[in-house]
Amino acid sequence: MYLGILINLFYIMKVTLVRIYFFICDKFEELKYYCERFSNNNQPELTDQEIMTIYLYVMHQQGHFKVKHIHRFACEYLTSWFPKLGNYQAFDNRLNRLTGAFNRLVEILLTDFRPEDCCLDQSLLDSMPIITCSGKRLGKVAREISNKGYCSTKSIYYYGMKMHLLGFRRIGKLPHPEQILFTPASVSDTSVYKQAWSELDGRMFFGDKIYSDLDFNEEMMKKHNSEMLIPIKEVKGMSDEIKQRIKAADDLFSTAVSRIRQPIEALFNWLIEKADIQKASKVRSTKGLLVHAFGRLAAAYITLAI
Repeated sequence: MYLGILINLFYIMKVTLVRIYFFICDKFEELKYYCERFSNNNQPELTDQEIMTIYLYVMHQQGHFKVKHIHRFACEYLTSWFPKLGNYQAFDNRLNRLTGAFNRLVEILLTDFRPEDCCLDQSLLDSMPIITCSGKRLGKVAREISNKGYCSTKSIYYYGMKMHLLGFRRIGKLPHPEQILFTPASVSDTSVYKQAWSELDGRMFFGDKIYSDLDFNEEMMKKHNSEMLIPIKEVKGMSDEIKQRIKAADDLFSTAVSRIRQPIEALFNWLIEKADIQKASKVRSTKGLLVHAFGRLAAAYITLAI
C-alpha cells in the first residue's frame, strides 16, 4: 500500500516537473528577449529554460525558498534531469540574470490565465511590505529600489520594498491580480493609486481608510465614472450628537466594505505561505531582490498554467 502511494507521488512530481519545463519552453520564444545574451557564451550547457524550471519547480512543489536550498535539492534529486547543473555560485549568478524573464512570465500568467469569474468592474487594492531588514538597522541592500518605510499593519519600521496589488474581485474567492507594482518602502499607497490606477474608467475600488481623499474621489467620479469605497473615517470636530445619529449607518457601511476587501488580505497571506515573498533578508543585490519578488510570484501562480 505504502509503496503504491510513493510511486504515485513520484509520478505526480515527475509530471509536474515536465509540465513546468514544457510551459517555460513554450513561452521562452517571448521570454528570451528579456534575458538575451550578447556574449560568446550565449549557448550555455545548462539553458535558461532549465534554470527557470528548477527554480519554479523546487519552490512550488517542494517548498524550498532559499536559492541555496533550491540548488541543494536539485543536486540531490534532479541531476538525472539536469546533469549540467554546476555549482551554487554559477546557478545563483545565472538566476540573477533572469529578472526580466520572471517579470514577463508573471504578466503572462496573470493575463493569459485570468479566471472567468472575475468582476471586471470591481477592484480591491492594498499593499504588503517586502522586508530586507528591520528599521533598527541600516539597510544596505538594493538601495536603488528600496528604502525605509513603515508598515501600519505590523506596526514596524523596515527597509525594503512595498508590493502594491490591484486585483479583480471574485465573489467568495481570492481576488485575481490585475496589476502588481513594486516601489521603495517609503512610497505611500495613495500616491501609487493616484498615479497608476485612478484613471481606470467605470471601476469601483474597495480600499482601506488610507485612500480617503474626498475631493480627489469626487473628481475621479466625474471624469472616469469610478468610485473609491472605504470604511467611514471619523470627521474631526463632529459633535457627539451627530456621531450617535449616524453611527449605526456608518458601522453597517464600514462592515460591508471591510468584508468585500478582506479577501485581498487573505491573498497576501496565501502569497506568504505559498512563496514566502515577504522575507527578503537573505538577498544581497538589486538583481537578487527583483528575482525574489518576481520569481516568487511566478512560483505561486505557475499553478494556473499546469
